[in-house]
Amino acid sequence: MYHSRYKGTHYKMGFRWGSRLLECGNYLLQNVPFPITEERIYFAAKCRPYYQQYFPEILEEIRGICEGQRIDTLQLEAILFSMYNIMPENKCSCFAFREGEHIILARNSDFLTLTEKLNMNCIYQFQDGFYSFLGNTTAFVEMEDGVNQHGLAIGLTSVYPKKIGFGLNAGMLLRYGLERCCTVAEFIQALKALPIASSQTFTVVDSQKMAAVIECNTDRVEVCYLDKAHPYLLAVNGFYLKGMKAYQVEGIDNWQAEERYQTIHTAF
Repeated sequence: MYHSRYKGTHYKMGFRWGSRLLECGNYLLQNVPFPITEERIYFAAKCRPYYQQYFPEILEEIRGICEGQRIDTLQLEAILFSMYNIMPENKCSCFAFREGEHIILARNSDFLTLTEKLNMNCIYQFQDGFYSFLGNTTAFVEMEDGVNQHGLAIGLTSVYPKKIGFGLNAGMLLRYGLERCCTVAEFIQALKALPIASSQTFTVVDSQKMAAVIECNTDRVEVCYLDKAHPYLLAVNGFYLKGMKAYQVEGIDNWQAEERYQTIHTAF
C-alpha cells in the first residue's frame, strides 16, 4: 500500500500529486484497468453538473491532477464518475459494534492480495476550510473508508445497481462526508439531500458514540441505528433493510456476499 500526504487547497494537492507522478514516469491514463468508453464519457458528462453544484472542490482537485499529468480532464472524470455504476465491483465487508464505552468500526476490502500495490492510504490536510481526514482507496480522489478530524468514520460497500442515476457515486459521497460532516446525523442528512448515482451501503460511527448502517441508491436512503434492538451492524455487497430489498439484484458474482454476511452475523 502506498502512503501519501496532501496539504493545501484541493487544486494544489491535485496538481502536486499529478506532477510528481509525471516526474516519476507514472501516467494515470495508462494504468486504468478498464477502457474509457463513450458510455463512461457520456455518463460523466451527465454527472458533472451535480459535482459542480454540490462538490465543486473535487472538480478542482481533478483539474489539478490533470494539469499536473498534462491530460484531458474529461478522460479522468469519465474514470472517476463512472466508478461504482458501470462495471461495478462488489468485494467489501463492514461491521460496527459497541465495546464498553467505545464504538468500533471494522472494514475489509475483500480484494485479491495481488492488488495490494494499487491501494493508497492518504492523509488530507486542507487549507481551504474543509475537515482533514485519513482515508483509504483502491483508486484515487474517491475514498472507500476513512476517519476525519472530528472522529467521524465511514466505510462503504458497493452494491450492484438495479437502477443508476446521475449524481455523486459511492466513493465521492464518502469523501464528501469526511470533508464536511462531524456526526452520523450530519452525514445522513447530507445523503438525503445529495443526488446519488450508485448503489451502496455506508457504515458510519462518530465521537458521540452514534453508529448506523445506511443503505441507499438513486431512489432511496434507509437507515438502521446501533441500539438495543440492533447491538451490532453489518454490511456486505447487498441490501438487507426492508425498504431497499426491491433494489437487490440476484444471480451476480458478488464474492459470496451472503456467506460473508452470515459469517459476521454468526461471529457476533
